[in-house]
Amino acid sequence: MVKQIKISNFNEVKNIMNAASRCYNDIGVHDAKGSIADAKSILGLMSLDYTHPVLLVSEDEEELERVYKALN
Repeated sequence: MVKQIKISNFNEVKNIMNAASRCYNDIGVHDAKGSIADAKSILGLMSLDYTHPVLLVSEDEEELERVYKALN
């Protein structure tokens, strides 16, 4: 499962990490340059380029939706 999102500030990055840390399965965040970070890792998330939308990727649709909704 994949969801595209636009991140505009650091609080949104923290919300992704906090929601992902409560998930059992892995959630990946992919930027437009091809870099991939574990959504549970604040250092990994900070290494991504947010000038373009990023992709949230997970095998578990419910957990992906939970992380996606943490931004709204």
